[in-house]
Amino acid sequence: MSIDLNAANAQLDDKSPQEIIRWALENAENPLVTTNFRPYEAVILHMATQIRPDLKVLWVDSGYNTSATYRFAEQVIEQLGLNIETYIPQMTSARRNVLMKGIPDIDDPLHEAFTRQVKLEPFQRALSELKPDLWLNAIRKDQTEFRQAMNIVSASKDGVIKVAPLYNWTEAQMDAYLAEHNLPNETDYFDPTKALETRECGLHTQL
Repeated sequence: MSIDLNAANAQLDDKSPQEIIRWALENAENPLVTTNFRPYEAVILHMATQIRPDLKVLWVDSGYNTSATYRFAEQVIEQLGLNIETYIPQMTSARRNVLMKGIPDIDDPLHEAFTRQVKLEPFQRALSELKPDLWLNAIRKDQTEFRQAMNIVSASKDGVIKVAPLYNWTEAQMDAYLAEHNLPNETDYFDPTKALETRECGLHTQL
């Protein structure tokens, strides 16, 4: 998939999320949308599947989600009829908890290996097996300082085009969309690879 990133970002900067999604799907041969069922994920999943109901949805389940997040995931999968592809780590969380004595702190030397095992490796395995040329994601520039310097359209190190239709949206706009479409939200979310919401987990910094 060959995209002029600068031209694409200039073209899409003032477009609505739905217009960005349509552009992405029209330019891709094997697209997917990624989710971790964190807060507001129902927005991107609803928008994308309204345009293409059978769009492949990739969920890398770390095995450390809260009970509320797993219930939310099942609710959204059923409500939207998602074409879900779930990838999990190669080691169970129970075994890893014994070997690493629980979730390593972010300043623990084991934290890098933990992040690689529960998120980066299964994600890379998914990309290798599913072979997408484009991945839609829900990142927004108001989430972290790092993301303020990103763009709507970028490329992974492997050349997969990454598109963030909600990049310019605010939390208030997300809330309004959920309410308008009677979509559920999830607030009891925990990402063991980040610990803090202002940290990056590695998907958008290393891949």
